[in-house]
Amino acid sequence: MLSTPAYKLTIGKKLVDTTDEPKASTVVDLTVALDMDTPADDFTLVFGNVGSFKPAREDEAKVELGYADNGGLTQVMTGAVVRVEPNLTTIRVVGHSAAEKFLRTFVEQTYESKTAGAIVRDLAGKAKVDVQTAEDGINFPAYVIDGRRSVDQHIRDLAGLCGFDVYINADGKLVFEKFIGGKTVHVFEFAKHIIELEADKSNPRAGRVEAFGESRAGQSGDESWAWLTKDFSGTKGKAGSGDPLLLLERSALRTSDAARAAAQATMTAIQRRTLRGRLLSLGRPEVKLGDAIRLSGMADDTLNTNFQVRSVVHRITKLGGFTTTIGFRSI
Repeated sequence: MLSTPAYKLTIGKKLVDTTDEPKASTVVDLTVALDMDTPADDFTLVFGNVGSFKPAREDEAKVELGYADNGGLTQVMTGAVVRVEPNLTTIRVVGHSAAEKFLRTFVEQTYESKTAGAIVRDLAGKAKVDVQTAEDGINFPAYVIDGRRSVDQHIRDLAGLCGFDVYINADGKLVFEKFIGGKTVHVFEFAKHIIELEADKSNPRAGRVEAFGESRAGQSGDESWAWLTKDFSGTKGKAGSGDPLLLLERSALRTSDAARAAAQATMTAIQRRTLRGRLLSLGRPEVKLGDAIRLSGMADDTLNTNFQVRSVVHRITKLGGFTTTIGFRSI
């Protein structure tokens, strides 16, 4: 049986700990939003404008959530304060994860004969973000990073071509990897764990994908990657069958292998988006990005299976208690 919600907030050198006295805190609303499809995860803290607790911009922050006497606390996010908004009775504090550094970093560089993972590791180093995992993915004969867009946008482009997930984990480190089955599978049973559930089934936006770049490497050998061509027939990568057809043209896809990998990654993403949903449950701080959930006991049997976790929102309020909202999609 779940007990009283509790949390630890470490902001700068100040610790707010409700493990022993859950009602003692002046915090009235704490929200942590983690999402693979947004530029940066964030936390929002609203507390009474009393006492000596005065967070400041750029203060480092760590958020741990859980229950006072049942299972302890789980670290769900680290980051830094980006906004402090005081008013007469409350102070609102907003913080972002380490992805904020990617949004503020701009680089101009050309990589030759590098994998996507190697490029990402180098970009993360330039942004001063630690890397937990960066799988290799596609090998690019040449890949150009231009300074018109942030490092975040370039990393997301690479993830899309490779079919990888990209996110910041609870320890503030970058994860760039292919989703297989989930690091942990969390079970949510109808009439036991789920408060609300919404599911959206849709037709795929395309039945097949053709991907190509601008090189003759597929026809004249990999060493010809720098040659331009008007005939893409020998360099196209294809995935799926049926209509409609989605054309994916990216100049970086200079080899047949790269084009095939990108086509398959795009087709997989299209198929996974045909079943998406959102569920609300009592607080589950152990559910993280990179995990999977399994729905059980649903009236619609197509929902009784595993799904990928795409977003997690934890919220603790004085009135509403501790809840977790999970955004998911099919695997």
